[in-house]
Amino acid sequence: MGVSFIRPEATQFLSKYKEVLIAGGAFGLGGYWVFFSFGLLPWLGMIVMLISALLLFALLQRVWFARGEGGLGVVEVDEGQISYFAPQGGGMIAVRELSQLLYDDRAVTQGRHTAVWRLRQAGQPELVIPVNAAGAAQLFDAFAALPGLSPEQLLAAQRGADGHARVIWRKDTLVRIDTPRPRLHS
Repeated sequence: MGVSFIRPEATQFLSKYKEVLIAGGAFGLGGYWVFFSFGLLPWLGMIVMLISALLLFALLQRVWFARGEGGLGVVEVDEGQISYFAPQGGGMIAVRELSQLLYDDRAVTQGRHTAVWRLRQAGQPELVIPVNAAGAAQLFDAFAALPGLSPEQLLAAQRGADGHARVIWRKDTLVRIDTPRPRLHS
């Protein structure tokens, strides 16, 4: 067994923020090229800074969305299908079939207070996923793909829950799928 010279808290921090740190390093390298180089390198540095700043923002949103690990169950997202496996319960739901998405900050699982995502689909039982389940960070991209739901709304819902359930997204029930489309030619 080897001796680790890095504290477990530091290892956890580095594993959580490694992509953010890499994007920040790329931003710093681009800034160095902009201010301390000549020729074409400053222009390349501006491009690197722009791309890494956009990437940094997107990565930070994912990190803010993730609420840690250690919760009950495992989440997998594969080709628009959300699967949640737990010792008691679980299920699957297609993202395109979602009718409602809720963030509930008052749920209790295994005798502990844990915030959960509540996914509803017409004619199916509600799928309840703890926010700290293993792999729950994958839900960010799945939820952000819902029409009319922005990443900022997801993050704001988590910050402003304050001990109650909040509907984050609801499928527009006014749009009928079976409405005839106008024809171009008769």
